[in-house]
Amino acid sequence: MLYENIIMELIVKGGDAKSKALLAIGAAKKGNYSEAERLMQDCSQILIEAHEIQTDMIQDELNGKSREPVNLLMVHGQDHLMNAMLISDLAKEFIELYKMVNGGVRK
Repeated sequence: MLYENIIMELIVKGGDAKSKALLAIGAAKKGNYSEAERLMQDCSQILIEAHEIQTDMIQDELNGKSREPVNLLMVHGQDHLMNAMLISDLAKEFIELYKMVNGGVRK
């Protein structure tokens, strides 16, 4: 697979994970905790897949299998992944806060 395609996959997965986490916050805000949990499970799975891509890229570089230079697209991909991970962590906290505020009522 072309290096640029791998990076684009990282960007897409980061965006998908971020979207799932934000949707999970919205579901929790409405008191739909089962939907919030489902969305966060989806988010976590996508982040695992993205992290595997990132790990493979790092290992290839360390083992001399990749001589691709760091470029703006790569930085953008890493930025997407980092932001998705941060939003995922914050979404977990928001969901717990909504549960506390709403008395843990589940839909």
